[in-house]
Amino acid sequence: MLQKKTMQESFWDDNLEAQRVLKQISDLKENVDKYKQLQSTAEYIYEMLDMAENENEQEILKDTVQDLLSLQKDFREFELLILFSGEHDDKDAIVSLHAGAGGTEAQDWVEILLRMYTRWAEGSGYAVEVLDYLAGDEAGVKSVTFLVKGTFAYGKLKCEEGVHRLIRISPFDSTGRRHTSFASLSVLPEISDNVEININQDDLRIDTYRSGGAGGQHVNKTDSAVRITHIPTGIVVQCQNERSQHANRLVAMKILTARIYKLKQQEVEDSLQSLKGEYKEIAWGSQIRTYTLNPFTLIKDHRTSLEVGNVQAVLDGDLDEFIYAYLHRK
Repeated sequence: MLQKKTMQESFWDDNLEAQRVLKQISDLKENVDKYKQLQSTAEYIYEMLDMAENENEQEILKDTVQDLLSLQKDFREFELLILFSGEHDDKDAIVSLHAGAGGTEAQDWVEILLRMYTRWAEGSGYAVEVLDYLAGDEAGVKSVTFLVKGTFAYGKLKCEEGVHRLIRISPFDSTGRRHTSFASLSVLPEISDNVEININQDDLRIDTYRSGGAGGQHVNKTDSAVRITHIPTGIVVQCQNERSQHANRLVAMKILTARIYKLKQQEVEDSLQSLKGEYKEIAWGSQIRTYTLNPFTLIKDHRTSLEVGNVQAVLDGDLDEFIYAYLHRK
């Protein structure tokens, strides 16, 4: 009986491996077809530009230039297939924002960042689902976790992981002084069911509490929110935005699985001690990017040295330039 079970497990393992290989073949074929399509379009545009210039056809030239700009955008997206080399880059992303130094200012900054990433995701054709939301004491958001669904969502958003600093005239300071606020962003891939992560249920402490946050639809009604603590690692996750305690528990377990998986990956690459050494406080000197709104307007990424003056466009979700710059940094 034991031998039969082992053979069955072996069959399923072989079947999963075959499915993985077939998917790789399909993806490679799709990439080759896309490359041929881009190459054909580029040749056509070259011929049209040459003809328009030789025959002084301004209208054709104008239209063809627009086609060239569209081709550049398509090529940029295709280039991501080369730049994305991580095992889970094509997965959905679990994103968490946390307020750092700055009190109410920092909590307001988290709300601004939530809006920015939500707009970026929607503009990229991704869906956004809020998993956990903790409102600020006076304004803004203390912390929020949300799921971004779409191909390469994780590959793109992992470029944004780190501490973000805001410099501005505070809307909460009656004297009109300049304030500096910090918020951290962390990103995890949504781990698929065929990735084996064994979590011992005895290692979990599960607490339930009454949901709160924006809307307050569950407040003082049911203990539907769930907080799970993984005792061996100290990892704590929570979810309160689903309709039932069971649904919140499933989502919280999904987040916990992703965090444990990421921790195990880090341990393979380095020791746990060096992982702790990588930690950066959500405060001065640890930022990856600074958003300056006063005394001038400028956003600077400290990893790539990219600077953008149109701050409002970025806060409205125009983040692709930063993402591509980070992917090209090596």
